[in-house]
Amino acid sequence: MINKKELASLIYLLDDSDEEVVEQIESEILSFGYDAIPFLEEARLSEPEVLRLERINNIIRELKKTEVIRDIVFWQRHDSEDLLKGLLILEKIEYPLTDSQSIHNQLDKIRLDAWLEFNYDLTSFEQIKIMNYIFFKVHKFKGNAENYHDIDNSFISKVLETKKGNPVSLGIIYSLVAQRLNIPVYGVNLPQHFVLGYKSIDGIEILKSFNEESSLPEHDSDEVMFYINPFTEGLILNGDSIRSFLKQLHVEPKPEYFNTCSNVEIVKRVLRNMLFSYEKAQQPEKSEIVKKLLAELTKNQD
Repeated sequence: MINKKELASLIYLLDDSDEEVVEQIESEILSFGYDAIPFLEEARLSEPEVLRLERINNIIRELKKTEVIRDIVFWQRHDSEDLLKGLLILEKIEYPLTDSQSIHNQLDKIRLDAWLEFNYDLTSFEQIKIMNYIFFKVHKFKGNAENYHDIDNSFISKVLETKKGNPVSLGIIYSLVAQRLNIPVYGVNLPQHFVLGYKSIDGIEILKSFNEESSLPEHDSDEVMFYINPFTEGLILNGDSIRSFLKQLHVEPKPEYFNTCSNVEIVKRVLRNMLFSYEKAQQPEKSEIVKKLLAELTKNQD
C-alpha cells in the first residue's frame, strides 16, 4: 500500500530550487512505482505552482513509460498466449484505474448469452450466426465509423462501455468471447483492415456451405475456413473476398494475409492505431510511450 502522506509530502517539495534535491525527491517518488500515478494525477489537478506541476507531469510520464514497457516485454516473453493480459497492460497508458476483473466479467456475460443459444450439433456457420446475433444485436456492438480514429477505439474498457470500436478492437472482443466458447476464431492481420478467421480443426472442415444454395469457395489458407468482418456486423467472407480487397489496395496477396496472426502482432496493430490517434490529437507524451512499446515488441521479435 502507498503511504499517501509521505507521497504528498514529497510532491510538495518538488518546487525546491536545488536541482540535486529535486532529483532525489523525484527518485523517491519513482520508487513508489506505477501505483503512485493516480495520486500524482489527482495532485496535479489542483496544483497552482507551474514548476511543481511540470515536475509532477514529468514523473507521471516516466512512471507510465517505465512500467508499461517492463510489463509489455514480460508479457511478450512469458504470457503472449493471453491476448487480454497484453491489452490490459496497454490500458495503463490512458486508463490506469481500469478494473481487470470488470473486463473479465463483461466478456463472460457476452459468452453466457451466446452459450445459452448453443447446442452440440451446430455447424461452424451456425455458431457464427449465433455469435453475430448476440454480439451485434443483443449487446449492440458496432463500428465507430463517425469517430474512426478516436483513441478510445483502441482501449478494450472503453469499447466495452460504449459498444463502439474500430475493426481491431471489435475483432479482439469478438474473438475473446468466441474462444471462451471454444470457437476457433482468431485475428487476421490484413493491410488497412482487420478481420477474423474461423480455423479448421485437425484439417476437418465443419462448414460445408454459406447457406443452403451455395458451396463454400476454395480459399488460400491451410487453416482458415472462412473470414468474419467485425466492422460490418460479422459479415462472412471467403478467400475470394480477401483477394478482391487486396487487389483494390494494389497489394500482393501474401500467405500471411489469409492466415491468423499472433497475439503480439495484434497488440502491435493496436499500438499503431493508438499512435495515429495520439499524433492526430497532438499528444506527444503518449505518442512517445507508444513508439517505445512498438520498438520493444519489434526488437524482441527479431
